[in-house]
Amino acid sequence: MDRIEKLKALLEEKSLDAVYITYVPNVRYLSNFSGSSGSLLITKGKNYFITDFRYRDQSRKEVHGFEIAINYNAGDELKRIIESGGIKICGFEASHMTYGTYDNNKNNFPGVKFIPLTDFVEKLTVEKTPDELAKIRKAVDITDETFKKMLSFIKPGMKELDVSAEITYTHKKLGALKDSFEPIVASGWRAALPHGIASGKIIEKGDILTLDFGCVYEGFCSDMTRTIAVGDPGDEIKKIYEIVSEAQKLALGAAKSGISSKSVDSVARDYITSKGYGENFGHGLGHGLGIDVHEMPGLSQRMDVTLVENSVVTIEPGIYVEGVGGVRIEDDVILKPDGCIIFILFPADGNGGSYKTGQVH
Repeated sequence: MDRIEKLKALLEEKSLDAVYITYVPNVRYLSNFSGSSGSLLITKGKNYFITDFRYRDQSRKEVHGFEIAINYNAGDELKRIIESGGIKICGFEASHMTYGTYDNNKNNFPGVKFIPLTDFVEKLTVEKTPDELAKIRKAVDITDETFKKMLSFIKPGMKELDVSAEITYTHKKLGALKDSFEPIVASGWRAALPHGIASGKIIEKGDILTLDFGCVYEGFCSDMTRTIAVGDPGDEIKKIYEIVSEAQKLALGAAKSGISSKSVDSVARDYITSKGYGENFGHGLGHGLGIDVHEMPGLSQRMDVTLVENSVVTIEPGIYVEGVGGVRIEDDVILKPDGCIIFILFPADGNGGSYKTGQVH
């Protein structure tokens, strides 16, 4: 059953006449539309795609299985469809629709009851299709190749901003549309900032350097973190690096579909805590990855959900010590029933590096 059919089953389950979808990534997941302005109305009988003149030709090429409506005012088109279809109860994305839009819809359609739904599309898009997995893998390949180029580019005396600019330039030269987020380039003491975006700080000999970056390829994201040393970073940072590296290996060995997201986080967290750095690992182990760089599920102590086969998640433990620096190592993986597959080791023939449950490579 495809995602649209699962949505129609949700209509029956929740006694809805329709669902209205406006969040751009969710629109793309359901309709394949790659533009920046479009919405969907899914009813029991028909599927409607609403956009404006700018995307008339593009939507005809990309969107199939929908009645395409071109109107500069999406509200007018929505009104036409709702009134002609006799829609009385309509679900909407509670996490994405602004209060202003909700209030307008409620006032414009006094005869329609709007029902807030949370993560109803996101739950359908956790499991990635083979085509989506291939696009994520290509994005990861581009980012991996970019990292290799950074190893010969980075030198003492250059600014963090120089490295950030080179990452963006290299991503695009290798075929990416754009960065999936602003690159994090944090050197020396700034490596203790988990989200330390590039600054004017000069990279010095002996600095530890955290690089967290990703790109977008045909709409899908990569997300990689590597921590390198520019010279000898000192004994404490070396010790921290080994702890983080081992924590990641243990988490990769535990990650698989069918188990709790919280339990995978605990594997890395418990190991880091046993080494005396539990308070220095203040974020979750990872997150889902797809059209958005942060998707469901979250791998953390705050989210306890069952992991789904063919979902893509990051595994990224870290330790951050104020005034000293920090280390994070991150890879993107596909979850399978018997373990996980690391994307950078996953070639086109599908026979790549994998972590089977209970084994650490």
